[in-house]
Amino acid sequence: MILALIILLPAVAGLAAFFITWPFLRRALLLLTAVSHAALIAFCWIVRPEPILNGWIALDSAGLLFMTVSGVLFLAASIYAIGYLSREPKEQQDTDEGFFFTNTPENIFIACLQLFLSAMALVCTSQHFGLLWVAIEATTLASAPLIYFHRHHRSLEATWKYVLICSVGIGLALLGTLILTVSASAIHNNLMISELTDNSQLINPEWLKAAFLLFLVGYGTKMGLAPLHTWLPAAHSESPSLVSALLSGALLNCSFLGILRIHQVCVYAGQSEFSCNLLIFFGLFSMAVAAVFIIAQKDFKRMLAYSSVEHMGILALGVGLGGTAVFASMYHLINHSLTKGMLFLAAGNIIAFYKTRTSSDVKGILKRIPATGILWTAGLFAIAGFPPFGLFVSEFTIFKTAFDQGHFYICAIFLALLALIFAGMAYVMLNMSQGENADGKEKESLLMVLPPVVLGIITLILGLYIPDFLTNVLNEISIIFGAL
Repeated sequence: MILALIILLPAVAGLAAFFITWPFLRRALLLLTAVSHAALIAFCWIVRPEPILNGWIALDSAGLLFMTVSGVLFLAASIYAIGYLSREPKEQQDTDEGFFFTNTPENIFIACLQLFLSAMALVCTSQHFGLLWVAIEATTLASAPLIYFHRHHRSLEATWKYVLICSVGIGLALLGTLILTVSASAIHNNLMISELTDNSQLINPEWLKAAFLLFLVGYGTKMGLAPLHTWLPAAHSESPSLVSALLSGALLNCSFLGILRIHQVCVYAGQSEFSCNLLIFFGLFSMAVAAVFIIAQKDFKRMLAYSSVEHMGILALGVGLGGTAVFASMYHLINHSLTKGMLFLAAGNIIAFYKTRTSSDVKGILKRIPATGILWTAGLFAIAGFPPFGLFVSEFTIFKTAFDQGHFYICAIFLALLALIFAGMAYVMLNMSQGENADGKEKESLLMVLPPVVLGIITLILGLYIPDFLTNVLNEISIIFGAL
C-alpha cells in the first residue's frame, strides 16, 4: 500500500494540476505533494514496505537511497518554486477567472513536476527490467515540458535535443533488455532482478556482456556519461533553475540506477571484471571531457552542467573500482545531488537579479545578494570536494581504494582531472562573487534562499558525520553490488 501511494500520489496530483487555473491552489498542491511524498519516504526508513504486483515493485536499499535523494531535492525545489513562479513575468502567469483546464505554462509546469516525481519513484521501486525501462522512459516524457517552460527558441532546441538523444539511448537500452532475455532464456521470469541473481549460473555470459554494453550506452546517454552527454549542457542551461537541480540531482541518478541493476546481474554471473572495466573507462573519460569544457566556460549554468558530467564519471569510476569505492560512490551520489541542487538554486537567484547567464556580466554577488553570494562561494568548495564537505570524504575514499588496489595511473589521472576542473570552476565562480557592484545590496526572497541553505547545511553535516542508519544502508548497497 505504501509503495502504491508513493508512486500514485504525485501522479494523481499531477493530473489534477492540469485542471486547476488558480495559481495559489496549484502551488499549494505542489507543496502538499512534496511534503506528503517526503513523509512516505521517511516512513519507509522506519518500516520497509512489502513488495506489490508479485514483486515487480519492491524497495531494496538501493531504491530507498535513490528515492530519498529524489524526494529531498523535490521538496527543496517545490519550496523554491513558490518564490520562483511569483517572480515570473505576467505573461507567464494565469488569471483567476475559473477552475477549469487551460493550457498555460504554469499548470503544465506544475503538473509535469509531479508526474516527474511519480516516474522517478517508479524507477526506484522497479524490480523488473521491462518495468524499469518503462519508468526511465516516463521520466523523459514527464521532464521534457519542464525544459520548455520559458517558451524560447533556445529552450525548444534544448528540449528536442533532450528528447531525441535520450530516445536513441532508451532505444538501445530496450535492445539491451531484449538481449538480456536471450542470455537468460533458461530462467523463468528472466527480467526479474531476483530471478536473475538467484539463477545467475544459467545466464549465457557472452549475451550478458552484449546486454550490459547496450544498457551502459543506452542509460549512460541519459545519465550524462561522455561522449553521450551532448543533450545535458543545453537542457540544464535552458531549464528553470529548479528543474536543472532536479535533472542533475535526481534524473541522472535514476539512469545510473538502471546501469547498477544490470551491473548487479553481471556481478552475480561472474562477469564483474568486464562491467567494472567499462565503468572505469567511461568514468575517467567523462571526467576528462568535463574538464575540457569547464575551463573558460562563459555560461555558468552550462559550467554546472559539465560539472554534473564530471560527477557522473566519478560515480561510475567508484562502482567500477569495487570494494569500499562502491560505498564511497553511493555516498558521493548523495552529496553531489545535494550540492548541485544548492548550486543550481543559487544560480537561479543570480539570474533573477542579473538577468544573464554570462559569467563575465556578473560581478559582486557577495555585495549585491550576500546570502546567494555565500552559497555560491561555499558551493564551489563543496562541489570541488574540499573538507569539511561530504564530497571530500567520498572522493578521498575512491582515490584511496584505487591506490590500495595498485591502480596508480588511475590515481594520477583522477587527481589531475580534479585539479583542472577546480581551477576552471574557481576562475569563473570567484570572479562572479568578487568585484564591485553598481546596483547596491538587494533584498532576497526567503523562499528562494532557504532551500539551497538547507541543502548546503546537510552536505556540510554529512562531511563531518555519517549517521548509523545511513551507514547501514550504504553497506547493504555495497553487498548488493558485490563489493563487501
